[in-house]
Amino acid sequence: MSKKKKKFKRENSHKKPQTPESWRRPKGGHSRIRLEVNGAPAKPKAGYRTDTEVRGLHPSGYEEVMIHNTGDLEDIDPEIEAARIGSTVGERKRAKIIEKADEEDIKVLNGEKEGEEE
Repeated sequence: MSKKKKKFKRENSHKKPQTPESWRRPKGGHSRIRLEVNGAPAKPKAGYRTDTEVRGLHPSGYEEVMIHNTGDLEDIDPEIEAARIGSTVGERKRAKIIEKADEEDIKVLNGEKEGEEE
């Protein structure tokens, strides 16, 4: 994973606390970002796109595969793919999926719930 993803901040988000940082296209007539003046914050363009070999991958470098039952684990290649358990899967089935994934050395991206400690 070679490139670092650039964060594009919304215009004036640093001035007003009520303005979120999420990117919105500047529309002001004299906007320095819209006019792409030197020294102004960067504006998103096609050139900032992620490298093809890394595009769409999880930050860990694995390709995500959605899992809803233990049978779905059989189709996963542990070298390049990692499992993500679906949000509709219950606690009992989730435990079985995690147990079987550990046996087969498959990485589970959302294996533990947040705030859960053992």
